[in-house]
Amino acid sequence: MSMFRRREHTVPGLNTASLPDLIFSVLFFFMIVTHMQKVAVKVQYRTPQGTELTRLTKKTAVTYIYIGKAAGTMGQATHGRTMIQLNDKFGSPADVTDYVSQEKDRMSPEDQQQMTVSIKADRHTPMGIITDVKQALRQAKALKISYSATPVEKGASKH
Repeated sequence: MSMFRRREHTVPGLNTASLPDLIFSVLFFFMIVTHMQKVAVKVQYRTPQGTELTRLTKKTAVTYIYIGKAAGTMGQATHGRTMIQLNDKFGSPADVTDYVSQEKDRMSPEDQQQMTVSIKADRHTPMGIITDVKQALRQAKALKISYSATPVEKGASKH
């Protein structure tokens, strides 16, 4: 008889007690990191291309104005016309001043100092509309303006 007995080795079962904690941690992570789109864009726009682009740093201090052709679902009266979208409503350049004032009132005092208006306009928008919006922004004392653009693609023709 030998002094050593052979023992059978079994793999212990997987402890799943901490699995719900892990799942909820991942869920909360994605809830915090994910940004929901606030505004449903009702205009079609293709941003122009540019070479000297920078990203906006503080998104909470940014107010967006969309300018482009009205989408087909808006009805025959506005279909195909160049429209200005302020949040979820269409407006005129005269409405921009009130819109910017309301947006500024919603911001914290720190963000009000750094407020930037980002204009997301179609590349074929008439310059007169852009000028009218800029004049309204000047009246609202919103002097920091950003124009959205996409990087120039290599090998693309310049229009």
